[in-house]
Amino acid sequence: MTEFVLGRLTGVAAGERPDLLAASTLAVLTDLGLLDRVGVVGIDPDLSDTAATQEAYGLEAGQLVNCVLVGGRRDGVERVAAALVPASKRADVNGFVRKRLDVRKASFLPREAAVESTGMEYGGITPIGLPAGWPLLLDADAAEEPLVVIGSGVRRSKLLVPGAVLAALPGAEVSADLARPA
Repeated sequence: MTEFVLGRLTGVAAGERPDLLAASTLAVLTDLGLLDRVGVVGIDPDLSDTAATQEAYGLEAGQLVNCVLVGGRRDGVERVAAALVPASKRADVNGFVRKRLDVRKASFLPREAAVESTGMEYGGITPIGLPAGWPLLLDADAAEEPLVVIGSGVRRSKLLVPGAVLAALPGAEVSADLARPA
């Protein structure tokens, strides 16, 4: 049994606890052969939000990576990207992300739209299992972390993922310009 440890979180290989994953997350981890390279740990769903997770499990802000969905329209077509940013930073939505999407105005997807378009629970949205074709914009600092905490698609668990695995996901684009210190 493989263990993944970060702060006070101790997880097992995702393949050992598929019940803790959203269906789309499990499908992508399986398809990419990552079930042994990504850990999963059950948590109290009330502690799923970033600040609560950080405090409850003794994590550094740079070890918690938020997946925020950003969209905008161009010629009547909605364009969406996932921005993966450590909790110690804020995504440059109206600079970097807007330019990457090639839209006039970019904004966070509303909660209902995020849940509907991903099939994931709000507060557990993860880059692993998002709709095909969405760019995954990854902060360079997160890509260099040996292990980070991200959502699992459900609020009752978290994934423990090497930054290099995030950087190698299909559609991932690593940039030092995606985010600024909080």
